[in-house]
Amino acid sequence: MTVEIRDATADDWPAIWPFFREIVTARETYTYDPDLTEEQARALWMSPSASPLARTTVAVDADGTVLGSANMYPNRPGPGAHVASASFMVDAKARGRGVGRLLCEDMIAWATRTGFRSIQFNAVVETNGPAVRLWQSLGFRIAGTVPEAFDHPKLGYVGLHVMYRPLP
Repeated sequence: MTVEIRDATADDWPAIWPFFREIVTARETYTYDPDLTEEQARALWMSPSASPLARTTVAVDADGTVLGSANMYPNRPGPGAHVASASFMVDAKARGRGVGRLLCEDMIAWATRTGFRSIQFNAVVETNGPAVRLWQSLGFRIAGTVPEAFDHPKLGYVGLHVMYRPLP
């Protein structure tokens, strides 16, 4: 499968919204409010930060179908702006085909090019094994886990990992 990662445009939102909504309302992997309106979700995902460095991307197949999306931005403003962060979502129909890996590899390259010193993921649900394993395979390590910080709909209170990766 040929996948291209490119900057998202406003025209991509209608393709992102269905899987964004499905992932968020499942309440298994994201701390986003499941009652977000489409307008709130669009603002959150497509403009993740006031920083001019913020970027949203999409992964598209050869037909132009949006398979997944990522957004990236400085983790914190001011003295914390040298650390990048990101969020990733892959449509259920495209999972297990390397789309998340490609999105993250693109994000790592962006953060390196942009001059960030490291990347921090603030809230990786510890029971999201595929994501944890993927991030670890790309050089992230678990810096710590906040116990019972996430209320999983099936498993109850589970931890949130803070994951970290230095950049060259």
